[in-house]
Amino acid sequence: MKRYIMILACILFASGVAVAGELTVEMSLTTPTGSGAAVGTIAVKDTPYGALFTPDLTGLTPGQHGFHVHQNPDCGPGEKDGAMVPGLAAGGHYDPAGTGRHEGPYGEGHLGDLPPLYVDDSGQATQPVLAPRLKTADLQGRSLMIHAGGDNYADRPAKLGGGGPRMACGVVR
Repeated sequence: MKRYIMILACILFASGVAVAGELTVEMSLTTPTGSGAAVGTIAVKDTPYGALFTPDLTGLTPGQHGFHVHQNPDCGPGEKDGAMVPGLAAGGHYDPAGTGRHEGPYGEGHLGDLPPLYVDDSGQATQPVLAPRLKTADLQGRSLMIHAGGDNYADRPAKLGGGGPRMACGVVR
């Protein structure tokens, strides 16, 4: 009987570990008044090579977009220079080591720097990206942000890679 209970406990523990390494984030457009229309989901799962982000998004502008983990679990607007800015409540890029550097997913800067998100000509994003320095546990209590423009992973010529306005956001739950 003890052996049966021990085997059952091991199976339950192993299944709990597998579930802990996967999550799905619901994404919505950002607006000056709060969350806008839903645009889909991003599934994230741990792999031996880092966290794999698999988008299933529609209704976005075609091209490459800056994609990051942001500090706060809030996609609401915030006030800056007297104007409401969409998604500002998410805070800055996730940077637990306090590097203050924007160096991309393979650099030693912000841990929240992700590979760019590609949106096809029909407005869909389905191409997975790998973040080699992240695990799903790092995402808890954070948000995922898609910026309107691309990202060059440098602070020149534009700060924070030049991704521009925050276009879509999802809180990691």
